[in-house]
Amino acid sequence: MKTNPVIDFIRKFYVYIILVIMYAPILVLIAFSFTDTRLIGSWNGFSLRLYSSLFKNEEIVTAAVNTFAVAFASAAVSTILGTLGAIGIFYSGKRTKAVLEGIGQIPIMNAEIVTALSLTILFVFFGVKFNFLTLLVGHVVLTIPFVVLSVRPKLMQMDPNIYEAALDLGATPNKALMKVIMPEVIPGIVSGFILSVTLSLDDYIITAFTKDPAYQTLSTYVYGVTSKKGTLPPSLRALTTIITLLALVVLLIANHRSKTGGKKTHHNR
Repeated sequence: MKTNPVIDFIRKFYVYIILVIMYAPILVLIAFSFTDTRLIGSWNGFSLRLYSSLFKNEEIVTAAVNTFAVAFASAAVSTILGTLGAIGIFYSGKRTKAVLEGIGQIPIMNAEIVTALSLTILFVFFGVKFNFLTLLVGHVVLTIPFVVLSVRPKLMQMDPNIYEAALDLGATPNKALMKVIMPEVIPGIVSGFILSVTLSLDDYIITAFTKDPAYQTLSTYVYGVTSKKGTLPPSLRALTTIITLLALVVLLIANHRSKTGGKKTHHNR
């Protein structure tokens, strides 16, 4: 079926405009991370001074370490609990599955400020002192539903009879879970873990409500510096460039592994 050239051009132009709007600010930020000007817009010549000064700024380095510590710790916990939850929901009865799926959608649709306030009230009610553990719980509550959503499609694509077949052949339920189900849902688990890390890195509201006042993450540090000084330290441009490049590398590796796995599966078939 032939397409109208004008309509085809409009579609492509629309996509390109959206991509430019999305990525132009990031590209500008990356470009100005290679000059030591304080304000974006004036170019003082190519320089790597911001990258060298970045690692000398103890506040930024501490905030970055804290941010990644919370992100990977919460992602690990969320991935384990979310994967087990997705499997439990998948093998539940119809009514139970419908109820659990509905409950699982609430944290995603709910406003983040509501979740943060609820957790804060809960911690205060039980007299829990705000520390790393309360922050970890907050991020786990935020990210678990997204792990469930990442694992569920892989469970739905899986042959539902292979688990029962493994049990009939003498495997214990735990062995059938680890040897049969887990290999089938590994792509969903990896996607859920990466998504959890991204959500945790990006979070401010739950972090601000559940952390120890002395514990700074990048989001709370940026907000605090901006509210006091009105501008951000130029070295933050270098940090955001590094984070962006790391995310790009992870994405390229994940896509390569996905394509390689798809080719192997097709070849085996």
